[in-house]
Amino acid sequence: MSDLGHVLVLAGGLSYEREVSLRSGRRVSEVLRAGGFDVETRDTDSSLVPSVLADPPDAAFVMLHGGSGEDGAIRSVLELLDVPYVGAGPDACRIAFDKPSAKAIIRSAGLRTPDSFTLPKETFHDLGASAMLARIVERLGLPLFVKPARGGSALGASLVNTADELPAAMVGCFAYGDTALIERYVSGVEIAISVIDEGDGPKALPAVEIVPDEGVYDYAARYTAGHTEFFAPARLSPAAATACAETAITAHTALQLRDLSRTDLIVDDEGQPHFLEVNVAPGMTETSLFPMSVEASGRDLGSLCRNLLEVAASRR
Repeated sequence: MSDLGHVLVLAGGLSYEREVSLRSGRRVSEVLRAGGFDVETRDTDSSLVPSVLADPPDAAFVMLHGGSGEDGAIRSVLELLDVPYVGAGPDACRIAFDKPSAKAIIRSAGLRTPDSFTLPKETFHDLGASAMLARIVERLGLPLFVKPARGGSALGASLVNTADELPAAMVGCFAYGDTALIERYVSGVEIAISVIDEGDGPKALPAVEIVPDEGVYDYAARYTAGHTEFFAPARLSPAAATACAETAITAHTALQLRDLSRTDLIVDDEGQPHFLEVNVAPGMTETSLFPMSVEASGRDLGSLCRNLLEVAASRR
């Protein structure tokens, strides 16, 4: 039994990923209650601050995805309320959540990441969409991958195989954010590497290989059971598995993350990993990659969540 008493799990929020966040929050709350914790699960609304001030928790587990859950805003509020929490601090979250900013730091750290351009909606319209897109295709080639610069769960993301598909991909992207990240598509095996730090330095858990039925790991493939086949550990050569683990740990460290993160990679035909993005609040649903990685390591999700809460509480 942990010395922690009252634990707060935050889930829900108002982002496009609200439903996924609620599912993640339920999963974490269940494994913590099974471990004997007094767990309070709350959404982020006007009652949150008065509730925390009236009955301060010993620590919080932030299971908010997208928006204020991963951009550092809610974590700033928790720091203002003197509530320790699992996960990266506000400044690190702001950088990691913005994919172009994260890619710049990753590249500076010596890691591979696909060449890309970042294009705000205003620039896209004001400078002439056709001319801009034609130049992007000329510079990056095809295929391309388009996704919002901020956000997750593959919402607004699409693979572009021909130049004619790019305008629609941009419109779909802008439906979920004001800035698009347009990357050169790297063909290979899609891999997720979870990193944990229980107070003794970051360690990579076994890689999870992602094989969606329709070829694209979109929202439905992520959260609908049976739409994607997973291999944990991934079917990688020992050298490629080591390279992926080192890449994820380097990304976690370079972005100044803490406690837990998940790095998404593509491993090319030569076994080289290419950084795509990092998640500071990995999903915990039944089809999420972080719990799969924990299970593949032989660990229990509940005991790991307990350890991370205790590490967080020790920072008070």
